Amino acid sequence: MFDFLNRTKPEAAPVEVKASATGRVMAMSGAGRVAWSPRDVVSLTRAGFTGNPIGFRAVKMIAEAAAALPVVVQDAARRYDTHPVQSLLARPNAGQGRAELLEALFGQVLLTGNGYLEAVADEGLPVEMHVLRSDRMSVVPGVDGWPVGYEYLVNGRKHRFAVAEGLSPICHIKSFHPQDDHYGFSPLQAAASAIDVHNAASRWSKALLDNAARPSGALVYRGADGQSSLTADQYDRLLGEMETQHQGARNAGRPMLLEGGLDWKPMGFSPSDMEFQKTKEAAAREIAIAYGVPPMLLGIPGDATYANYQEANRAFYRLTVLPLATRVLSAIAVWLSDHGGEEVALRPDLDQISALSAERDAQWRRVSEADFLTAAEKRNLLGLPALEVGDGS
Repeated sequence: MFDFLNRTKPEAAPVEVKASATGRVMAMSGAGRVAWSPRDVVSLTRAGFTGNPIGFRAVKMIAEAAAALPVVVQDAARRYDTHPVQSLLARPNAGQGRAELLEALFGQVLLTGNGYLEAVADEGLPVEMHVLRSDRMSVVPGVDGWPVGYEYLVNGRKHRFAVAEGLSPICHIKSFHPQDDHYGFSPLQAAASAIDVHNAASRWSKALLDNAARPSGALVYRGADGQSSLTADQYDRLLGEMETQHQGARNAGRPMLLEGGLDWKPMGFSPSDMEFQKTKEAAAREIAIAYGVPPMLLGIPGDATYANYQEANRAFYRLTVLPLATRVLSAIAVWLSDHGGEEVALRPDLDQISALSAERDAQWRRVSEADFLTAAEKRNLLGLPALEVGDGS
């Protein structure tokens, strides 16, 4: 199995061929095989998004806010009013606009740690772009550890995208993962335990509601002749009457008719029962923290981290929405620049984000009052190109 150590030394590669210094190490981890995520993405998404209101709202808030950010196209010299990349983003495909496409892409990154964009084009700038589901995509690494293809599997049918040579038809955007070379790390994985606790608490609350929204009690039987147990028929009848006549919200408060030596002994809440709601709120807070959403914005009680709603909303944009949008848009810009043969940059327009207006005003004031800076230096500090908007000179 170690025959590869005895291979003769290959001829020297041409000078223009470059490879990473860690290529040989990465190849040892399993060259030529398909690496799967260590987490079941489908189960995590079902439990943490479709089955959990906190996870659902956190993902929706981030994805919608990031997709709604105004995006500008610029290069080192100027910012464009009209550009082919702008037109492509405005109408990426026949079924989606810019907001729909970006929301789907951001959602995939938040739920699975990976986002995939497909380019539909023979050459040059793509004609269309489509978001592919991350749970159906797998990376195929080559002998040097870098991806040579992507396989998309649907209903047993597989399509392979080759990326080893030429322009890549797939733009893979992944979150940082400290233990995986090919897949990103999802906030759902970090919040998996909190999601289980929150879902279990919700099921407990539902079970409590089904039991007339009060703690359980005990039916004590004392027969006339000192008997302490019911017959099988009596037990089945009593159980059926309890389920049909005294359980559920519609039967709340209905009086119980006891006969034949039956006595009802109510049981009060134990201290652990009283703390159960706090446990659920703590789990909800952990889910929100994993996604970077201030708990105040999700209506979670007991959070006093931020002085007011505006401060929490500003922190939400500054610490969560903008870093995600900037990273994803930068990856798309590099990918589209390779296809179009022209270096362009995509970035959120900070001047049009109302949540950051106070910070932006203060920054503009400080920069404009700095008399020791030139106009070009001031524009650079504000993230603006060297020329005015639409200036073609």
